[in-house]
Amino acid sequence: MNQRLLAKTFVELADNLVADFDLIDFLRLLTDRCVGMLGASAAGVLLADRDGELRVMAASDEQVRLLELFQLQNDEGPCLDCFRTGAPVVVARLNGEADRWPRFVAAAHRSGFGAVQALPMRLRDEVVGALNLFHATPGPFEPDATPLAQALADVATISLLQQRTAHRSTVLNEQLQSALNSRVLIEQAKGKLAERRGIDMEQAFTTLRGYARAHNRRLSDLARAFIDDFEALPGLRS
Repeated sequence: MNQRLLAKTFVELADNLVADFDLIDFLRLLTDRCVGMLGASAAGVLLADRDGELRVMAASDEQVRLLELFQLQNDEGPCLDCFRTGAPVVVARLNGEADRWPRFVAAAHRSGFGAVQALPMRLRDEVVGALNLFHATPGPFEPDATPLAQALADVATISLLQQRTAHRSTVLNEQLQSALNSRVLIEQAKGKLAERRGIDMEQAFTTLRGYARAHNRRLSDLARAFIDDFEALPGLRS
């Protein structure tokens, strides 16, 4: 494992302890680093909205985003169990869980995954979502992989809950609802850019994210500007 990248990741996650950070980009950083450091094939993040319903907030690629959506639509899978119990769900061989999650296991196999780690995003007794790592090859995980993934999830959760006050729950709900609204804009912008350039959705997201970072803009603000066509956005519209 790249210890320098690991240390950098913890610093980056903790460095978002500010009042106004880009939550979508922050969560995508979390999923990308989990794939890059922990040997996962893909990663996703589910967060609860103001009504306690889980939503897909980030995914390392389009395939796992669709699998996460499948879990929510069918109300079945390790990530939902993790969120509801507040405990990790670690399954080294998904084919042994067909009775427990029949539809999810079949869908995961179709997507090329044979194992999963679902880690709660929690602070004390408050669970706000789940970090989910998917592996193509079934089999035992590295001994340190799950505790390290949980540590990353814990640091990310602290960043989400950094505005703790007497009204912390209200603040968090507002923040997550705003992020959910931003996610809709970003998905629309991805679709528009993908159609315009003839690229896939993952390439479209990478392009938007890169442009936002290069121009020091929030990803959601860029998505709105691109959808509404009220800015030239040189290099993006061409």
